[in-house]
Amino acid sequence: MHVGVVVFDGVFDSGLAAILDVLSNANALGGRLHESPTWNVTMVGSTAQVRTGAGLTVAPEPLERAQTVDLLVVPGLAESEPSVLLDRVGGDGSLPVRDLIARTRERGTAIASACTGSFLLAEAGILDGVRATTTWWLSPTFRNRYPRVQVDHSRMVITSKGITTAGAAFGHVDLALAIVRASSPALADLVARYLVVDERPSQSAYTIPGALAQGDPAVAAFELWIRERLDEPISIPDAAKAIGVSERTLQRSVRRTVGTSPIRFVQDLRIERACHLLRTTGMSLETISRKVGYEHPNTLRVLLRERTGKTTSALRSG
Repeated sequence: MHVGVVVFDGVFDSGLAAILDVLSNANALGGRLHESPTWNVTMVGSTAQVRTGAGLTVAPEPLERAQTVDLLVVPGLAESEPSVLLDRVGGDGSLPVRDLIARTRERGTAIASACTGSFLLAEAGILDGVRATTTWWLSPTFRNRYPRVQVDHSRMVITSKGITTAGAAFGHVDLALAIVRASSPALADLVARYLVVDERPSQSAYTIPGALAQGDPAVAAFELWIRERLDEPISIPDAAKAIGVSERTLQRSVRRTVGTSPIRFVQDLRIERACHLLRTTGMSLETISRKVGYEHPNTLRVLLRERTGKTTSALRSG
């Protein structure tokens, strides 16, 4: 498989390196499983020399080399400030990359990206109507900018309509392993073991609900109101009234900002508190359950497994 990796000024160094290293190791280890798929990787760029986010210099091949690739990979940008990121992905400097992404999509070629790279895909218009993920803490900015994208920040990797996206920063590793897994699950497992990395199906365990809530004043007020009552039954109509908005407005604000319903957001906050108590106290699960509003500990146990992928004992030891 011929893979084109797009490089541009400010590309995220670790993300770029993760993609190159995982695919290189897959090529090296494939012989041990008598696997035939190999990845011929070419870095392409719009200029003869590119400076990465950390200031390293990369000399890519011309963008025209990407016309024959089987897969185009777009790493993330080394930028964490939302307003600056939006200026970067929407500005003239990224136009050659956006045009390449759009042309590649028109040819039906598979495309993959991770972290802030998904903003470039969305800005190029290829994610409209597509399920995708991005770095969880930038998801409110992403939803506001690209309302036509079906974004799910809880997932680490999503493949939809020939486009694969992955989550925050080191989600580039998960993205690269997903590329290998699509050709050979056994080889992906072998690479993961040699590199000592785990594929993480979800970003939920890393998400901080309070950070997402700050994207909207009503949602921030809702979050504070909930935190003061986590051990009580929560009424969404009562919450809306208490913070001075209609229930419908609250529903829309929460959905737009954190991508979920108010009830689900309440559960997220309860799970976050429960995980904290499991890791920092010796309280029984029964006691913790009552402190986060669940009468039956098994309800909490099931939710913890669903959201974090871990058992209560694993959360305590972690």
